[in-house]
Amino acid sequence: MEIRETFARNLRTLRQARKMSQEELAHRAGIDRTYISSLERCVYSPTIEVLDRLAAVLGVEPADLLRKSAKE
Repeated sequence: MEIRETFARNLRTLRQARKMSQEELAHRAGIDRTYISSLERCVYSPTIEVLDRLAAVLGVEPADLLRKSAKE
């Protein structure tokens, strides 16, 4: 699995685990909701700054969004 796919999966999983909509996550991180959707669909890759903001809102370390699961 590519790093972009790993990030997309982790982003969606963490967002849903916190019962947060794409719109709420986007608002809290100060980015557009359509950008969250694009990140989760592997259309775009986040900048380091966006990665940091998303991690902060989700309450995780930025590396957690990039970490592969044991299954991979």
